[in-house]
Amino acid sequence: MREHLQPAYVLHSRPYRDTSALVDLLSLQGGLQRVVWRGARGSGRGVRPQPFVPLLVSWHGRGDLKTLQQAEVAGAHARLQGQALFSGMYLNELLVRLLSPGDAQTLLFAGYQSALERLASSPSSVEPILREFEWRLLELLGYGFSLTEDADQQPVLADTLYRWSPDLGLYPVVDTTSSGLSGRGLLAMAALDWASVDALPVAKGLMRQVLAVHLGDRPLVSRQLFAAGRTGEPR
Repeated sequence: MREHLQPAYVLHSRPYRDTSALVDLLSLQGGLQRVVWRGARGSGRGVRPQPFVPLLVSWHGRGDLKTLQQAEVAGAHARLQGQALFSGMYLNELLVRLLSPGDAQTLLFAGYQSALERLASSPSSVEPILREFEWRLLELLGYGFSLTEDADQQPVLADTLYRWSPDLGLYPVVDTTSSGLSGRGLLAMAALDWASVDALPVAKGLMRQVLAVHLGDRPLVSRQLFAAGRTGEPR
């Protein structure tokens, strides 16, 4: 099967045979695609598989592993450094781990592109960008839930603590001496009100819990890179 050129980004690349690479692409119309990129590590002047660079690509083949047919750079790319670079790597790893190959995700593609641009322009304020992307990713994959209503469809109250479970969603904490997620933080998260003192801590704690269910036990490499680089753990 042969595809026309379409927008794409490289999410991950690893060496394959002499000069080729196995590359995970996020494409506009084909979603996650795994391709053999021939000559990716050769001495020629062709396009190389680099993350965060907007591409136009085509591929051919059947099954889960395709062969890249053509790749062109589609414009200027987001230059990520420091925390922004590690954050972009974290987004890439989330997509590779959570997306099913071949499922078109046009809204997710646009959200990813926007996140890269925001990371490049606001490298010191990465956490709201990551929280919004994580939440949007979960929603688009069908794993979302209400942040303003609990499991009994009662409104989330600002002065109440909540917990989350995969089966129920959010539910109020009865024991007031126990820890939980601030209702005020959940409401601020729903409104994208990151100026609220409770919003980012609650969003980070909640997203860690929810993503862990879908990621499984294998740790994220990008989180280890954050720790090794002493730039703060991946948000």
